[in-house]
Amino acid sequence: MRILSVAAGATLFACSLVSFAQSEVVCGQTLDAPLRSRAVLKIDSRPAGLEVVGTDQEMIHVSCAAADADSAGHIRLHLSGTATNAGLKITGSYPTHGNLQVRIEVPRKMSLAVEMPAGEVKVEDIAGDKDINLYAGQITISSTQEWNYRSVNASVDIGAVNAPVYGATKGGFFRSVTRRTEDGEYRLHAHVMTGEIDLRGRSPHSNSD
Repeated sequence: MRILSVAAGATLFACSLVSFAQSEVVCGQTLDAPLRSRAVLKIDSRPAGLEVVGTDQEMIHVSCAAADADSAGHIRLHLSGTATNAGLKITGSYPTHGNLQVRIEVPRKMSLAVEMPAGEVKVEDIAGDKDINLYAGQITISSTQEWNYRSVNASVDIGAVNAPVYGATKGGFFRSVTRRTEDGEYRLHAHVMTGEIDLRGRSPHSNSD
């Protein structure tokens, strides 16, 4: 019986490491796959409006909308990796700009990295490390739970950093808000070359760098 138990445990562990089937759909179709709590998700996207939302489900659910069916047909959503370390690529081009919206639902506890040339990234109610970078546009990170970050570095080359969670607003050239909170758990790095960053949540006790 012990041998069977060990074998079963090894099988479950191996399943968590094996890549799930790579999936690709066009915008307008949905994309679903297992994604465990405390997983890592890396998003590499063409310019778009991205909304990444925490849920109670251990899965990733991606939906996409464009200006029209022809525009949607030029956009591809490609998911790869494992249930603990996944990658989402959003590629393609279409003539109508500014109308591509992608909603990504993930477990509430996970780490997130986003790279996108331009657009808007909204991250809501996700507890974990974050590394988000835009050339131009807006990043909004919000939480209805305690703002539980050990280190925060939010910066713009040109634009503004609005951080009501810290009672700070800075605008102009090469502006940033940095904080360290000794009893915090996660790390947050956000950078926009030209644009705006908003940090919204319940104020922690923190110290400036």
